[in-house]
Amino acid sequence: MCSPSTGMVEDFFSALFCPGRRGSHPRGASLVEGLQMARTFAHDPVMVDEVVALFETVPAGVVVDGTAGGGGHAAALLDAHRHLGVLALDRDAEAVTATRERLARFGRRAVVRRTTFDRMEQVVEAVAADPGAWPESPAPSPTVSGVLLDLGVSSPQLDRPERGFSYRVSAPLDMRMDSSGGPSAADLVNDASVDELSALFAANGEGRLARRIASAIVEARPVRTTGELARIVEQAVPAPARRRGHPARRVFQALRTAVNDELPQLSRTLPVALRILVPGGRMVVISYHSGEDRLVKAAFAEAAAGGCTCPPGLPCVCGARPEHELVFRGARRPSAAEVARNHRAQSARLRAIQRTSAA
Repeated sequence: MCSPSTGMVEDFFSALFCPGRRGSHPRGASLVEGLQMARTFAHDPVMVDEVVALFETVPAGVVVDGTAGGGGHAAALLDAHRHLGVLALDRDAEAVTATRERLARFGRRAVVRRTTFDRMEQVVEAVAADPGAWPESPAPSPTVSGVLLDLGVSSPQLDRPERGFSYRVSAPLDMRMDSSGGPSAADLVNDASVDELSALFAANGEGRLARRIASAIVEARPVRTTGELARIVEQAVPAPARRRGHPARRVFQALRTAVNDELPQLSRTLPVALRILVPGGRMVVISYHSGEDRLVKAAFAEAAAGGCTCPPGLPCVCGARPEHELVFRGARRPSAAEVARNHRAQSARLRAIQRTSAA
């Protein structure tokens, strides 16, 4: 998605349409210019130099970009690496249109499909089975040399009030990345029980305030706009807790991840993506909040251990044969210069793993 999740980094100055901002607009843009940028799905891909470098040594083939956004990472990869093609996926119709426009200059090296990334394997199989549909690269078809996931909500989605992701401007309470169907955040807020909402908020860091917030929402139903929801949450949270950032940020993050099935989709996708890589291929994931990063860290650690059940620190005697290895330990963070240029990058964590052998 090329930008972090709403709840982690949306501060008072993050939205293009923030009505309370004083002084000039960020980067000198006017409100009209900001609207035009959002309409064209313009954004600044996060940690793009690191992503390009990590795919430099993979074998010739195709990188599956499961979260294409506006095509920023994909374009950078295609510009830098002639041995790669890109199969770009995104569930957002506007993102798909923007990606197709941005990657048109690469011709057959780039193929774009509208879908969720948890259908990655099915899409790869379908594209590979269609003569002439597989992205061009020097490798035989199909060769998946890389998988890229840039998780979270994209800047254009966050900056357009009518998409309902931001608690800074009142708009219909939507939050669907694919706005063509499925329940919205308004459906969830108005239909879920106190227990269900409380559990959802608690899982996203609200702790002891989760039930208090959930009860306030249920009592105020129907809730139709982001502004209404933000006010309900703010009034339900004690004054001391309001000093730790906007009180609605975790609630909005919890609703967004639930509406878009984000964590379950990620859990389903990680083992599939690791399996479809060819030896020497790499998977790179950029996450923006702890829930996402925990899933990625655990999946990569399990893959690198090959399912070993031996006690940590002792030689393996269980016969496990790892097929993957971590490219580096831990997670990399964006540089200070990038955070200064794009404050939404500050919570990004990048992890990478490489396939070492075939199954």
